[in-house]
Amino acid sequence: MSTQPIVRRKLADEVRDRLLTMIRSGELQPGDRLPSERDLMARFAVGRPAVREALQSLGSAGLIEISHGERARIAVPDTRNMFDRIGQTMLHLLQTSPTTLEHLKEARILFEVGMVKTAAQNATPADILNLEHALEQQRAALEDAPEFVKRDMAFHTAIAAMSGNSVCVILSEAMLDWLFNFRRDLLRLPGSEFITLAEHQRLLAAIAAHDVAEAEQAMLDHLTRANERYRILEDAMNQRQSPGGETDV
Repeated sequence: MSTQPIVRRKLADEVRDRLLTMIRSGELQPGDRLPSERDLMARFAVGRPAVREALQSLGSAGLIEISHGERARIAVPDTRNMFDRIGQTMLHLLQTSPTTLEHLKEARILFEVGMVKTAAQNATPADILNLEHALEQQRAALEDAPEFVKRDMAFHTAIAAMSGNSVCVILSEAMLDWLFNFRRDLLRLPGSEFITLAEHQRLLAAIAAHDVAEAEQAMLDHLTRANERYRILEDAMNQRQSPGGETDV
């Protein structure tokens, strides 16, 4: 017989779960207003604090939208907003867990190699023109570091877009945003821009030729080199910040 104690659930948790049931059953549809706090108090026989805590929990999860002075509304599902919502949590993880950063780098390689394979298989003439334009814009931003990084992200997202899968596009944007915004001070290495452009040109050529094997290898080489540069710069910065460390990077 189990000796685990029975844990009494908070009233707010019960209210949240009942509201979730109403949402998932279709009783409440995206865009619908929830009953007023007073109506929810009467329906569930609970006090205002339990109702408000439950609503705040659902709001934090992105399931409802809460506006001051108005009844809460069921949120319209949006994949982009979902990724934006977890962005701050991911940044916190990256800042506090070196393992998370390494796992994210590995995940990016797996994801982008898969994306470039799909791109090489499916790229249309219009896709190739779009990727050529993205590369031209990045090349034009050589003297503007923030813009160069922005165009770097746009080039990779253009590859993901060739999948025709909107979730892949948003995931590409989110993953790049998490990595690029984590340590912007590690992204600028004089001269590395020309290497990046050459590697992007190699990717473009492989995709345009529908050469799947070359596209996969080009992406793997590109991201492996980028991760190694990141590691070297991070080690140099850590040495610089440590007592007795060097003053130059």
